[in-house]
Amino acid sequence: MKKILFAGILLSSFNTIAQDLSLYQKRTYINEKKDTLRYRILFPENYEKTKKYPLVLFLHGAGERGRDNEKQLTHGAKLFLAPENRKNFPCIVLFPQCPSESFWSSMKADRSKTPMVFDFDYARPANTPLVSSIEVVNQMIKEEGVDKKRVYVTGLSMGGMGTFEAVYKCPKLFAAALPICGGGDVKSYDARVKKVPFWVFHGSVDAVVDVKYSREMVERLRALNAQVKYSEYPGVNHNSWDNAFAEPEFLGWMLSKKK
Repeated sequence: MKKILFAGILLSSFNTIAQDLSLYQKRTYINEKKDTLRYRILFPENYEKTKKYPLVLFLHGAGERGRDNEKQLTHGAKLFLAPENRKNFPCIVLFPQCPSESFWSSMKADRSKTPMVFDFDYARPANTPLVSSIEVVNQMIKEEGVDKKRVYVTGLSMGGMGTFEAVYKCPKLFAAALPICGGGDVKSYDARVKKVPFWVFHGSVDAVVDVKYSREMVERLRALNAQVKYSEYPGVNHNSWDNAFAEPEFLGWMLSKKK
């Protein structure tokens, strides 16, 4: 029987992967201001703290917000649970949970229009969930077996926007960034980010986040002489993460990058 691929994962192993979602441990971080961030974390098989592993910060989309810390596993989590990926790309994966009323990025959205109109301004202070997520990453670097030269950030939709802002706010932290169907502040983005390789993804007919936002960020990155790849999927709507996660080189490209 022919095996069918779904977002880079064999459907024959889908049920097993779904059961393995419990491998994402639930944790809670409380900062000095008493802000609370719930998050999930996945460790490699046979994890040893004395070894150094890459760490991936994954920022989910707006539809996966919520305080229950359950919705965030809708997209992306299974990519890191596929048996072949667990074997070939061992890494620590951090899935912070953004509260229902918050955004990763400091942008503001005009929800009266479709596609939405976004007001990006990185001069604004970063939102609490993003700040707390960065703090957790730094905590992981100090307390766990993390290779600080191999810390990555990716995210989809609202998380794609947060991916751009995370690099802007902390350009020395990340070895690579993979924003999916997001966008960012082309005015504020500056030469500080040019050493961070980007792979940007978007669908050409996205009706939620206009593809122009990714196109403009790619143009900005190229103008800054940054290393940038761009994958635009013809006829694909907002769920271009399915295409991105199905890219054979998605994990290999990301985890090969070092600061």
